[in-house]
Amino acid sequence: MKPNGFKSRVRRSTRKPTIPTPYPLKTMTTKYTPLKDHDIPIKVLFTGYLCTVGIGYLFALIQILFTHGMADGQLGLSVDDIVYSYYGNRSGTTLETQLNGSMKDKAPEQERFDIIQWARDGADPDDYVDAGIDKIIESRCVMCHNEKASGIPDFTKFDKLKAVTKQDEGATFQSLTRVSHIHLFGISFIFMFIGIIFSFAETPSVLFKCIAIGMPYTFLIADITSWWLTKIHPMFAWLVIFAGMGMGVSFMFMWVTSILEMWLYKQVFVEGLGLQYQQLQVYMASEKHQSRVAKITVLINRALSQLKPLITLLKDLWLTQGWARIKSLLNK
Repeated sequence: MKPNGFKSRVRRSTRKPTIPTPYPLKTMTTKYTPLKDHDIPIKVLFTGYLCTVGIGYLFALIQILFTHGMADGQLGLSVDDIVYSYYGNRSGTTLETQLNGSMKDKAPEQERFDIIQWARDGADPDDYVDAGIDKIIESRCVMCHNEKASGIPDFTKFDKLKAVTKQDEGATFQSLTRVSHIHLFGISFIFMFIGIIFSFAETPSVLFKCIAIGMPYTFLIADITSWWLTKIHPMFAWLVIFAGMGMGVSFMFMWVTSILEMWLYKQVFVEGLGLQYQQLQVYMASEKHQSRVAKITVLINRALSQLKPLITLLKDLWLTQGWARIKSLLNK
């Protein structure tokens, strides 16, 4: 028995019981290895791939200049080249467009004129032999346009030659389908591997990296879509050039950044551009720069206030005359 006055005190713990886990929980932060810190063999592998793809991209641009770029008969890519390639030159035949364009250097001017004239006269089978067109085709064209060639018509068969003497309607839907799926598969793989290499770069921000990696796919889809749209209407030829330029810019940005970070990181980003960027940040935050910006802002506001009547006049002229003329040209 307990003596009187003794009070039993039970100490109760407020601590909650812990449930044992089979494996200890650890918080781990993943960090990728930057390009400059990769081993030399990995850098050589990445560089070899980038250089090979870069040379391939250069030859692709040259090939475009000698195919689509010669559609109007002049070297250099223009809107007319894109229109002739996809929409066609509806004022003449397919054979005439090719002889005045990319095939202009394959035969002398007189022989090209004889073929074009024969096609304009209806491509009669009797005149094909009597006018000597068969001999010109055999000596100038059959060396490439034969049964062994793929993707181009076989001129050893008269019906194949007759088919290209019709009105030039540009690329066929069959050829667009074939070229579209080849480009979508092949170019997407190229940009996937370039994007993987570029994702290890550390100089661009995460936002810039996401934009640069996603841009090629966006412009690739826009490029393929613009081919089909230009086939329907020539006004979309501008979209073909714009999409191609977008892919080229994103390719060059990822290519140059990856090469510089792997081999010239210190010279470019630490001692070169990096140092200049830091100096620029210091200058931008200085009071001297802020005062200059304030003075320039005042001068710009004064100039705009004086130019406001002129801007209003130009706006009225545009709404009353300029836009009306553009609408009439578009309707034509």
